[in-house]
Amino acid sequence: MTDGRKTSRSQAWFGARGRSGMLYRSWMRNQGLGHEVFDGRPVIGVATSASELAPCNAHLTHVAEAVKRGVWQAGGLPLQFPTMATGETLMRPTAMLYRNLMAMEVEELIRANPLDGVVLLSGCDKTTPAMLMGAASVDLPAVMVTGGPMLNGKYRGQDVGSGTHVWKFEEDLKTGRMTEEECFFAEGCMARSHGHCMTMGTASTMACMAEALGMQLPGSAAWPAVDSRRMETAQAAGRRIVRMVDEDLRPSQIMTRAAFENAIRVNAAIGGSTNAIIHLTAIAGRLGVELSLEDFDALVRAVPTLVNLMPSGRYLMEDFCYAGGLPAVMAELLGGKLLHGEQTTVTGRTVAENTESAERIISDVVTGLEAPFQPAGTGIAVLRGNLCPDGAVIKQSAASPHLLTHRGPARVFDSPEAYHEVADDPDLDVDENTVIVIRNAGPRGYPGMPEVSNVPLPAKLLKAGVKDMVRVCDGRMSGTGYGTVILHVAPEAAVGGPLALVRDGDPVILDVPNRILSVEVDEAELARRRQTWRAPAERYTSGYTWLYTQNVEQADRGADFGFLRGSRGHEVPRDSH
Repeated sequence: MTDGRKTSRSQAWFGARGRSGMLYRSWMRNQGLGHEVFDGRPVIGVATSASELAPCNAHLTHVAEAVKRGVWQAGGLPLQFPTMATGETLMRPTAMLYRNLMAMEVEELIRANPLDGVVLLSGCDKTTPAMLMGAASVDLPAVMVTGGPMLNGKYRGQDVGSGTHVWKFEEDLKTGRMTEEECFFAEGCMARSHGHCMTMGTASTMACMAEALGMQLPGSAAWPAVDSRRMETAQAAGRRIVRMVDEDLRPSQIMTRAAFENAIRVNAAIGGSTNAIIHLTAIAGRLGVELSLEDFDALVRAVPTLVNLMPSGRYLMEDFCYAGGLPAVMAELLGGKLLHGEQTTVTGRTVAENTESAERIISDVVTGLEAPFQPAGTGIAVLRGNLCPDGAVIKQSAASPHLLTHRGPARVFDSPEAYHEVADDPDLDVDENTVIVIRNAGPRGYPGMPEVSNVPLPAKLLKAGVKDMVRVCDGRMSGTGYGTVILHVAPEAAVGGPLALVRDGDPVILDVPNRILSVEVDEAELARRRQTWRAPAERYTSGYTWLYTQNVEQADRGADFGFLRGSRGHEVPRDSH
C-alpha cells in the first residue's frame, strides 16, 4: 500500500498472497510492467470502442494514449481494453440492435477485471449510451471521454453537415439538381476528418448528454476530434479518474434524478436528437431512476432552443465549440433557473461551479434566453392518442410549422422496404396531404428499431415542389434528419400496437399543440380489425437476435432488456486460482 490509500478493489487480484497473486502479477509483467506498479495504486481501465468498422470511433486508440498519460501522471496504472463498436454507418440491420449487447459487454468486462475505475471512450451514437449503461450497472468510478465531432464539411463554398446533407443531396439527385458525379465528390466533402457527425445528430447529442449528466469533463463534448485540445481533455480525464477512485465518486452519485432533469432540458436547448429520449431512459433504468415520457414533455415546455445547429439550424459542431460549447448553454439555462446547479459532476464540483466562467462567444450560434434561436415550446413533444397509447414523439424544431396541426388520409406500408419499392413510382397514390405510415420498424418488429422513419418523400411530390409531409412510424430517425416525422410509436405494430390496425385511407389526426396523434376510426371497427390481426411470424429461433426479440422492452421504456434494469454492483465471483 502507498500514500495512505485504503485497500483498492484491484488488490484482491494483485495484492493476493501465494499462488493467486503470483499468477496475476506475473502475467501482467509479460507486458514489461515492473513489480512496483502493483503496490496498491488505482488500476484504471481504459475502455475503447476503437474500430475501423465504426468510422466515428476509429481514432480512439490515439485518444486512449492521452488518457493513459493522465492516469500515469496521477499515480495510477492504466490498462486499455477493447469493447465492441456499434457504428450506425455500416452495421445492418441497425446498430441499435447491438446497443444492449455492447452495454452487457462493457458491464461484464469492468466487473470481471481488477479495475478500481474506468475511463469510457466512445464515438458514434450508440457507443456512448451503451458505455454509460454498462458503467451504471457496475457503479465503479467512471468518466466518459467522447471522441469529438468531425471538422465542418465544406462543399462549393458552403458548410455541409454529415447526415443532414445526405438527405438534401438525395433530394437534389432525384429532382435533377445534382448529378451522380457531383454527389460522389460531395461525399468526401462531408467527412474530411476523424470524428463523429458534426451536426447535432445523435452522436453529438449523446456527447452533450454525457456532459449534461455530469459524466464528462466540462466543455469536452464539443472539441473537434482532431483538435489538440481533445487530447488535452482526454489526458485531464485520465488524471481525474484516479482522484475519483480515491473519493469513491461513482455514477450513482452523479447520475441522479436531478442530473437527468438537467440533461432533458439541455437536450431541448441544443435542439438535440429524439434518440436521446430512448438512451436517457435506458441509462436511468440501470440506476433505478424513474423517467417517463411525460418528463420529456413537461420539463422542456419552458425551454427555448438556444443552439443554431443543423438539422434545426444553420451551423455545425465546430462552430458550437468556438461559440462556447455546452458550458455556455448550461450557464444560460442556470441563469434562467432551468437547471439544478447544485448537482455533483465527475469534476467533484457542481454544475454551477463548472459553468461559473462560461460565456457565449458567438451569439448567433449560441443564443440567449432573451432572444433564443427558437422560442420555448419548440423542442421534442410527446404525443398520445388511440394510435400511440404508450406515446410517440416529434422533434418540433426540425418539423414544418404548418404541418404540426394536420388531418390527412393514411397510406400504409408494412415495412420501410415496401415503401422504398414504390417511392419513385410516378403513379403512386399520394399527395401533399397524405400521411405516410411505416410500421413493423420497432424494437421487436424490425428488429432493433432502425433509423428509417424519415423516409424520403415520393419522387413525384419532390418534383412538384413539395418539401415535407407527415410521416408516422414505430421506428427511429437519425438525429441528423429533419421533417414532420412522428417517431417511437408505442406499442409498436409487431406486438399488436394500434399502428398495426391502420388501413389505407383512414384519417390520421396530428395535433402537436394539444399532444394528440389519433386515427379517426371508431373503437368498434378497431376492435373488429384486432380480431383478425395476426402477429408476424417469428424470424429468429437462436442467437443474439432471438435473445433481443424475446427480451427487448418498448420504446417508452428505453428499448433495454428487462433483465438488465437496475445495478448489479461490482462484486465478483470467488477466485478460482
